[in-house]
Amino acid sequence: MPKVKVKRTKPSLDMTPMVDLAFLLVTFFMLTTKFAPEEAVVVDTPSSVSEIKLPDTNIITITVDKEDRVFFGVDGQGTKEALLDKMGTKYGVSFTEEERKTFSLLTNFGVPVNQLKSYLAMEPADRKNVNQPGIPVDSARNELGDWVHQTRLTNPKVVIAIKGDVDVSYPTVKRVMDTLQERKINRFNLITDMENRPSNL
Repeated sequence: MPKVKVKRTKPSLDMTPMVDLAFLLVTFFMLTTKFAPEEAVVVDTPSSVSEIKLPDTNIITITVDKEDRVFFGVDGQGTKEALLDKMGTKYGVSFTEEERKTFSLLTNFGVPVNQLKSYLAMEPADRKNVNQPGIPVDSARNELGDWVHQTRLTNPKVVIAIKGDVDVSYPTVKRVMDTLQERKINRFNLITDMENRPSNL
């Protein structure tokens, strides 16, 4: 009796579920990614071995660049709008609703209060290219102290962090710290880059 030859078929692999899974993962990562906000100045922070992390919200960031300019930033749009109103009242400057909205979207800034209206009136591209003089911290006109004080009145839960460039001069950082201590603020953080711990410890 002759043997019947069974026709062999090549096995096929359905890739549809794999493609669906890949698109779901890409979509998930796109929707959950939080982009770093664009800052007015970029600083190269010194390194340390500290592992203390800052909270994600309620942070005042005081940035000092290598040209000794001081920049101020705080998170929360509602906090920023209320803060601008308080500073405007203190310095006799009135801000429009459009200027308040623009200010609430800034990450940080480095202009005195009397130049803030003209800074907020600029187009976003122009604000990126303008050379900001920094917030005054001298003893005659210490606006940084007022910004910090009014922010703490607006949001008492804020944590203060100083982000200084590795090449900043010591007297400028000391003046910023003195400003905080004049306002009875003795606890603040210094932002640094992470460095590997020495292996012999």
